[in-house]
Order: sequence, then C-alpha cells, then structure tokens
Amino acid sequence: MTTRGLPPCKRRPRKPKADGTPRAKPVDWEGNEQAVLIRWLLGEKMRGERVGQLHDVTYHVPNGGVRSYKTAAAMKRQGAKAGVSDLVIMDARGGWFGLYLEFKASPPHTAALADSQHDWLALAHDRGYCAVLAVGLEEAKRVLREYAELVRTTHHHTAREHLKSGTEWRKG
Repeated sequence: MTTRGLPPCKRRPRKPKADGTPRAKPVDWEGNEQAVLIRWLLGEKMRGERVGQLHDVTYHVPNGGVRSYKTAAAMKRQGAKAGVSDLVIMDARGGWFGLYLEFKASPPHTAALADSQHDWLALAHDRGYCAVLAVGLEEAKRVLREYAELVRTTHHHTAREHLKSGTEWRKG
C-alpha cells in the first residue's frame, strides 16, 4: 500500500541516519530535469522552431521509479522491460526510424548508465533507431535540435505490407 495519498501524520516516518538526524526527502533530479526538457520542447513548438515539431511525437516511458512489488509485477506482465529509454521520438529522420533518448540528470546528480539501459540503446541502434545518451538538460536540447535538423526519412507507401489481422481504426 502506498502512503503517497495519506496526510503526513498517517505516514510512517523515515528511518533516521546512523547519527540520529532525520533523512532528507529524496529529490528526483532526473525526473525534474526531464520535465523541464519537455516544457522547453513545448515552448519551442509554440515559437515555431523546427525542434518544436518533435514535441507532439515525443513520449516518456515510465519504467523507473519506486513501486510496490505488486505494481512492479503487474507492469512486467503488461510488457514493461528493464532498460527502455526514457524518451522516444516517433519521427523518422536521417535514415533512422526514430530516436531513443536515455536521459540522465546533470552533474553532480548524474546516475550511471545501467547495463540494461546500455543494452536497450544497443538493441535500438541495431534495429534502425538513433540511440543516444544525453547527460543533462543542455546536452538533451542539443541532441533534439540536431535530430530535428536531419532530413525526414521517406517512406514508400506502395512498398508497405498490410496486416490482415486487427480492428480498423481509421476514420471514414
């Protein structure tokens, strides 16, 4: 059971440090910076900047965070995988199918790249996606600006094979 929705008086107190002083509430440096990055991307869209075109095709994969065992197990059954990159840009450019961006907080709050994250970036690259590690907000902005400047990858609609299975979703 989560205590997030409970008033402070009902929550279990944090275990104090060895010297008896209270522990500071943990800060999600990476999550906070990533939120700033997405707000910046929206601002670039509103200003009509080329990089802003990526805002509507960028999404976050919520794999990280602290969860109960029950929730984590349910997510795994539903397809969550360790190491999946933080942001996916669903826009084919520069011959790539899209961009997988692993985002890390700026120093000194940078976490090490986990083996599963390294493996996911390598897998994405091998499957035809641009795969990038960006450490900090400024590097992530540079990556997105550079990716937005790449020529759009063209798709030849006549060469596509269509599936016979699935329910029609197109309007009309």
